[in-house]
Amino acid sequence: MTNPATIDAVLAKVDSGLDQSLERLFHLLRIKSISTDPAYAAECRRAADWIAGELNGLGFDASARPTPGHPVVVAHGPEQPGTHALFYAHYDVQPVDPLNLWHTDPFDPQIVEKDGRKIIVARGASDDKGQMLTFIEACRAWKAATGALPIRVSLMLEGEEESGGKNLPPFMRDNADELKADIALVCDTDMWDRQTPSITTMLRGLVADEIEITAANKDLHSGMFGNAARNPNQVLAEIIASLRAPDGSVTLPGFYDDVAEISPELKAQWAGLGFDDKAFLGEAGLSVPAGEQSRSVLEMLWARPTCEINGMIGGYTGDGFKTVIPAKASAKISFRLVSGMQPDKIRAAFRAHVEKMVPPDCSVKFTPHGGSPAITVPADGEHLRRALQGLSDEWNKPAVITGSGGSIPVAGDFKSILGLDTLLIGFAHVDDQIHSPNEKYDLESFHRGIRSWVRVLGALAD
Repeated sequence: MTNPATIDAVLAKVDSGLDQSLERLFHLLRIKSISTDPAYAAECRRAADWIAGELNGLGFDASARPTPGHPVVVAHGPEQPGTHALFYAHYDVQPVDPLNLWHTDPFDPQIVEKDGRKIIVARGASDDKGQMLTFIEACRAWKAATGALPIRVSLMLEGEEESGGKNLPPFMRDNADELKADIALVCDTDMWDRQTPSITTMLRGLVADEIEITAANKDLHSGMFGNAARNPNQVLAEIIASLRAPDGSVTLPGFYDDVAEISPELKAQWAGLGFDDKAFLGEAGLSVPAGEQSRSVLEMLWARPTCEINGMIGGYTGDGFKTVIPAKASAKISFRLVSGMQPDKIRAAFRAHVEKMVPPDCSVKFTPHGGSPAITVPADGEHLRRALQGLSDEWNKPAVITGSGGSIPVAGDFKSILGLDTLLIGFAHVDDQIHSPNEKYDLESFHRGIRSWVRVLGALAD
């Protein structure tokens, strides 16, 4: 077991070196590593080289590896027995538009007061440079206090997360042997609330399909052809309406066949989180949950699959009115999947359902837009148990297990390519305004995030 006195010594290094940690963070935040804009390719390279240099200075074997896009920084700590963790984060950032809504220069980081808290304001402060540096600075503190890390650590830091990340999966496949580890760690998520740390262990998968219904060979006058001609808008509306039952459930045959119920223990923990369904919906101007009526909102978001209509196009949509029967109508439809569901199976069920409903004189075209399985970390996993304990020790409050309604592709890649479970541990808050003007990261998130990783690394060594 890691000596408590050793942990205290490392934490003391974190506290005494906070100003220097902030200087390093501010240096990284000043680098304009916008991955979506080719004009900033050199800045992305500069960020990668700077990070690799910092890691080499800490005793890692680090380098910025080329890809067809921006570099991937890979670093390996010394070989040693016990747990080997692979840490992931990304150094690229979103564009800053609209610039006129920023209160300060987005690449000139500032510490300001907000609601009695000190916050770091800059593009990338939360997503993901601040989060990434919490881990690196924790490694620095371990090295400064003890001369070594308590476990073997490798890092893989991406430069294209904000622009699709298309080069990371092939990079991982090409370097799978080198990237082998026991557990993956990701710092790109939120805490449950400002004083409750959390580990996200459930991520929904995704299937997205675009359907296009075609009837006549041209748009038709609705007075001359109305009633006689098939209307693709009507056909599409009937298909879409058929996807959900009145109770909010999805109607595709076999949709729920592979969906398991969450454990009573996890359901009880979620019930104890104090999540306010009405307040959650109220922030969006809504009041009535629309999904499966027998489920709580948290279950709907984290543990149940869904079907959503993301876009519909058909006929005249400009100003004024045009009495036309369109030749084509299309919709973009996505399914969020939970553990056990197979993307290919759901896509096939959806397409079979649509084809069955297409009437004579109409045809349908399908265009896929990606598919990935859900990710679930075993609730009784030893790495999870130890990490939860480390977080609880730092925040003096039990860390909680949460799910996410979204999808984080890299977690799926860790599982499918490297066979690794992923612990998603982050210290961001929902009001960090990531991707928006005036992005911020609480100073406490940065400071106690470093301290938290110190404890988690120590716990993983026990």
